[in-house]
Amino acid sequence: MEAARRFCASSKRPTGRGSYCKPCHNKRTTESKQRLYDGDREYHLRRRYGVGEKEFQELLAEQGGVCAICRRPDPEHLDHDHRTGWVRGILCFNCNGGLGQFKDDLDNLAGAITYLRGTTWQRVLIHPGVFQMCSPTRGRPPSPHF
Repeated sequence: MEAARRFCASSKRPTGRGSYCKPCHNKRTTESKQRLYDGDREYHLRRRYGVGEKEFQELLAEQGGVCAICRRPDPEHLDHDHRTGWVRGILCFNCNGGLGQFKDDLDNLAGAITYLRGTTWQRVLIHPGVFQMCSPTRGRPPSPHF
């Protein structure tokens, strides 16, 4: 049984195991990606998004070489609509992760914008040399008595 675990699982074979041990399977996979796709990145872009490095670079050039949201240089993440699979643009790590955290939901994003606009915290002098942070729309106003 120990020897069988050294082989990759395969639902296509009657034994339930692949023809090659895991290290050999990994080596063959890496060689195939290099031979057919010129490396892992090209393989990943083609398999997941249906575009290659050339199309990625063209889209990046159309965006001026910056993130489509925050405009920071050198973004590396291809963003796509999870419902349709269509590519939307190229984002930096933070913007891509942010959209993911909001589940690409416009209502959630609009709620976040409303929240940020309504919670501008300000320092309010409540006593000489003593400040309290307060928001004009949230929380309680500073106490006039200390």
